[in-house]
Amino acid sequence: MNIPEFNDGFIDFLKASPTPFHAVAVMAARLEQNGFTRLHEADAWTLTPGGKYYVTRNDSSLIAFVFGKEDRTAGGIRMVGAHTDSPCLKVKPQPEQVNHTCCQLAVEVYGGPLFNPWFDRDLSLAGRVTYLTNSEELESALIDFERPVAVIPSLAIHLDREANKNRSINPQTDLNAVLMQTPEEEDAGKKEKGRGYSFRDLLLNQLRREHPDARAASVVDFEICLYDVQPPAFVGINREFITGARLDNLFSCYIGMMALLEAGEEKTAMLICNDHEEIGSTTATGAHGPFFRSVLERVCPSAEERSRTIDRSMLISADDAHGLHPNFADRHDPGHLTLLNRGPVIKVSASQKYSSNSETMAMFRRLCEKMTVPVQDFVMRNDMPGGSTIGSITAA
Repeated sequence: MNIPEFNDGFIDFLKASPTPFHAVAVMAARLEQNGFTRLHEADAWTLTPGGKYYVTRNDSSLIAFVFGKEDRTAGGIRMVGAHTDSPCLKVKPQPEQVNHTCCQLAVEVYGGPLFNPWFDRDLSLAGRVTYLTNSEELESALIDFERPVAVIPSLAIHLDREANKNRSINPQTDLNAVLMQTPEEEDAGKKEKGRGYSFRDLLLNQLRREHPDARAASVVDFEICLYDVQPPAFVGINREFITGARLDNLFSCYIGMMALLEAGEEKTAMLICNDHEEIGSTTATGAHGPFFRSVLERVCPSAEERSRTIDRSMLISADDAHGLHPNFADRHDPGHLTLLNRGPVIKVSASQKYSSNSETMAMFRRLCEKMTVPVQDFVMRNDMPGGSTIGSITAA
């Protein structure tokens, strides 16, 4: 696959994945198209050498692997780890608010997003709904409004003259999204005393439009988030940049998936895409949870075999690095300036926020050297706190 084709495929993947649920669904469909068989954690597994498999948890985390023909205790497992979630605004369980004829959605902050870019954007809604069918059974389905249905408007500059100098954002009061307006014939005074509309009814209508065969009677619960409908794009005179939401870390999920599709059948290879990295990973679907360990125990049932295999394995924790911002170059360590389109980055942290060590770094550099791919190094400034990712968590 050439680079333009690869990039176009990534853009399409990003457009189709407004939530971790959608990202996992898209990856699952792509894997099945390429001969991967879906496994379920509740079933007994029978793995065939050379077979290709994947399993999901909570519809938001995915592990896919090639069960190689070669002895795993001799060659180990080649692994890539990434995460499906990104910072966002999630709709609260009882989100309905009516303020001066405006019907609004109360939202909760997920992860650590920048607040300012959420203002004055054309926002849509997507996620998973759990509903009651006409036969009173609980089912779940994914929905995506796709079109702009909400906005978080800024306050006019005339009412906030200091906005460009010293603006603070209160996430409790300033981020509620405007969804619609109350009908003129309704008594606005009475409406504003209550919620005024049913968000679950709106979800039910959308569910019936997207899944007419679902026989949905009512929406019981939901996990819905706002997202910007502006699509990802190639930017720059020479189209040398990709802009878009959720690059962190759907980019690594896509790269890992495409690599696995070309891995061959001889050696065991595995892709781990965890949810909840942005909030610490300590969940049933996160890197600090039991999902990865559970799959390893089933791929290598014997404790001794598993220990020998892990000792010969390597996992690349793939996440987005901070590219140098030309307006804020001083925010980077001067000896470790990571430039866009100049090769992958090895991130190092003396406090082990990243799990790189001299042996794994040397191995990665050697692989890149064989493929004539340049490598960059990233170290955080000593006077600035750094981030972290799933590497050290998975290792532990």
